[in-house]
Amino acid sequence: MADDSDGTLPEADIHDVLRNDRRRMVIELLGDADEPVTARELSEAVAARETGEDPPPRDVRQSVYISLQQTHLPKLSDLGIVEYDEQTKEVRPAEHAPAVGVYMEVVPKYGLSYAEFCGSLGVLGALLVAAAEVGVPVVSEVSASAWAVAVFGVLVASAVYRTYSRRSTLVHRLRN
Repeated sequence: MADDSDGTLPEADIHDVLRNDRRRMVIELLGDADEPVTARELSEAVAARETGEDPPPRDVRQSVYISLQQTHLPKLSDLGIVEYDEQTKEVRPAEHAPAVGVYMEVVPKYGLSYAEFCGSLGVLGALLVAAAEVGVPVVSEVSASAWAVAVFGVLVASAVYRTYSRRSTLVHRLRN
């Protein structure tokens, strides 16, 4: 395993892992799973994402399965990102999975990152409060403080949802 002296995974290794679409998909799929996933299940899910077909063609599933078995799962296992049991073919997140997950979250391939969502919500809230204060029609029908409480409530609700939906959070680590 390529740990730094402080037991963390070097940033270069994380970037190397995330450079590959199949490895990134494996990490995402494991993050969504409640229990260990087999290499076969992973290969079917990755092949379905790659082809856009469900079920994906047999030759694609087989190609993905072989590449996961021979290349991607051993690499992820060596880095401590997944635990891969070669006998049962079961895969589960390992010690360094949360660190890699943070990089995937901060720099999403598509869509809005959580930081962008929070920042946008903050700007929207500030605009709504300002608009209510200066008397903009329709918006000023609701008080500025009510707008502030509503936006703050959405922000807190999204943080609570995110905390309980992500297995890499402190709350889940403490519960386990």
